Amino acid sequence: MDHGSLEAAATFLAAHRDKGIKISAFPDGCTPPDEATAYEVQAALHDLLTRQNLGPRIGWKVGCTTETMQTYLGIDHPCAGGLFKKRVQLNRGAFAARSLCQAGVECEIAVITGPEISAKMGPFDIDKIAGYVDCICVAIELVDNRYEDWSKLGVPGLVADDFFQAGAVLGRPIKDWRNLDLTGLTGKLEVNGKSHGAGVSSDILGHPLRALAWLAHHLTGSGKVMPAGSVVLLGSLVQTAWLEPGDSASISIESLGEVSLSVQ
Repeated sequence: MDHGSLEAAATFLAAHRDKGIKISAFPDGCTPPDEATAYEVQAALHDLLTRQNLGPRIGWKVGCTTETMQTYLGIDHPCAGGLFKKRVQLNRGAFAARSLCQAGVECEIAVITGPEISAKMGPFDIDKIAGYVDCICVAIELVDNRYEDWSKLGVPGLVADDFFQAGAVLGRPIKDWRNLDLTGLTGKLEVNGKSHGAGVSSDILGHPLRALAWLAHHLTGSGKVMPAGSVVLLGSLVQTAWLEPGDSASISIESLGEVSLSVQ
């Protein structure tokens, strides 16, 4: 794709974001052919969304980091999307149903990084990336099925559009997280007071911080940095729960606490 096609694809996606209008296909000549190109479209989209008053990008989500979600979506590797300031709330979130096509929630562990992470700090493994984590918290990721058929859009199309990302609710930040066994935390998701499923933190690539290491490699490998204080959602412990207007959901993760969200 040339620069004009990249910009046209990003403009098309930005025009649909938070409008409640589903995407069936990209315009002619604007479909990203592979994931590398999709991340270029995504970068252009982030610039547009920032100017559309979503505020700055304050972090990322990492999707498809558990077998549950890889099986559900039919994608066998992690994918990243942007997270924007005005779409992040604390503790008890509320989002407008009219801006969403089909709202969903996912049970997440989030980290907030300390210092900036750049290529010169790599390579990254669990032990090294842990040194760049300031705190950890429970989180709900709000996702939006903005597509007539996500399987037909393909992985590059989903990546270009931030891989379903629509917002997040973050819980209390825990600074003394190093005292926790990050591989043994049980997470539970409830919708309207009824259980939707449970998972354990080791489901995230064997260790949640392996998802952060993957993101660090992904960003720095393409010449980018992860700014200090970035919020990163590491992947869902439970299969996505799709909501209807008026629904509410809550997530609890052992030793991290609870957060809730409603779609109104």
